[in-house]
Amino acid sequence: MLDPADIPDHSETSSEEKKHHDSVAIHDGHYRLPQERNFVGRLRHKLREPLAEFIATCVMIVLGDGVVAQVVLSDNAKGQYLSISFGWCFAVMCAIYIAGGISGAHLNPAVTLCMAVWRDFPWRKVPAYWLAQFLGALTGAAIVFADYRKAISTFAGEGVYTVTGTNATAGLFSTYPAAFMTPEGSFFSEVLGTCILLLVILGQADDHNMHAAKNSPLVVAFTVAGIGISLGWETGYAINPARDFGPRCFAAMAGYGSEVFTNSGSYTWVPIIGPFVGAVLAGLIYEILIDSESNRSRLTHRQI
Repeated sequence: MLDPADIPDHSETSSEEKKHHDSVAIHDGHYRLPQERNFVGRLRHKLREPLAEFIATCVMIVLGDGVVAQVVLSDNAKGQYLSISFGWCFAVMCAIYIAGGISGAHLNPAVTLCMAVWRDFPWRKVPAYWLAQFLGALTGAAIVFADYRKAISTFAGEGVYTVTGTNATAGLFSTYPAAFMTPEGSFFSEVLGTCILLLVILGQADDHNMHAAKNSPLVVAFTVAGIGISLGWETGYAINPARDFGPRCFAAMAGYGSEVFTNSGSYTWVPIIGPFVGAVLAGLIYEILIDSESNRSRLTHRQI
């Protein structure tokens, strides 16, 4: 979610730089270790962006689903809805600090799609980012389940994993709509929330608008909090296909079964398609309505 200009250049070092880094030197009384990469180092370097997306998304889900688990399983004794909104806010902030300088900290397939459509993010990188985000979210949900397993058993009963009812716990991991919501209304809510998120991301990354630079984690995080506080009740504000689908898949494997996909009229598609539509729509709105010197597209300018 950082501006590409703020991401360090990962191009290969020159031969002189390599020669310098490969030598063992003493600086301020400390040894500098040789910098030539072994196999693990080369693999890590090649996959540095997907790996950054994976671990950052994982941490985001651990903290985000973790706050939901704490509030729900304690019967609001250890937090309330506002705790969830700010818990997700801090989860996003921490994740951006982890990966922002390596991968841009998309953390969200909808963000990656928007950047590919409207900001020249390489399409060849999109599948790897999406896979890393999904696996990171799934892994994060597994960690939350392992950490709160005893609390889930105490709350719902030993080995009881339900999607609906007074002791349902599937909502700890993925989102479900309020009982009064229709599929169309839920879809609109997810499109709206994601659109607002991406409008802010695009604005704070624009050099000639309100470029946030190193404050980007705070800006994006508090935007997520604002969406949760204002628009989160109806659908649980997934606004991120990986954040919802990864934990949903884990819940199905952990014992909740296929009902996590079929409940609420097969709701699963809404927090996947809705954010994708909202992200692309946000890019379109920004391209058409925001007249920034950095925002010169084929939609508004002739190509010279």
